[in-house]
Amino acid sequence: LCFSAQEGILLFYHIKDLQYEIKICADISQPISSLIFSPDYTSLLLVTDQGTVYSYRPAHSGEAVKLLDTSSSCFLAADFLTPGNNYCVSVTISGEVQVWSLEDGTFLSKLNLGTEVHLP
Repeated sequence: LCFSAQEGILLFYHIKDLQYEIKICADISQPISSLIFSPDYTSLLLVTDQGTVYSYRPAHSGEAVKLLDTSSSCFLAADFLTPGNNYCVSVTISGEVQVWSLEDGTFLSKLNLGTEVHLP
C-alpha cells in the first residue's frame, strides 16, 4: 500500500496477516497531489500541486528523482504515456498537453487543445 502524507512524504505500508510495517521512501517537501503507478508497476509518478513531477522506483529504494518542474499554477495532472514507461504526459488548466521523457525530464512535444481542462 502506498500512501502520501500532506507534508510530501511517500510511505509504503507492508501488510502481512495482522502485522504491518511502515517505511518512509521519499521526502519531496511539497504536498503530493497524486500518485500514479506505471502500467508494469515498476515506477511511480509523484505529482505536486506546484507542477513538479518526481519519479520513484520502489524496487531500487532510492530517492525520488525530479523529472520536470513546470512551476506553473495552471498545472493540472500528469500520467504515464503508454505503452511502456519511457514517457509521461502532463496537462495544464489552459489546455496545453505536453509530452516529457521520463529518463531525463526532457520536454518533447506539446499540443494546445484550445479549451480549458478540468478534472471531474
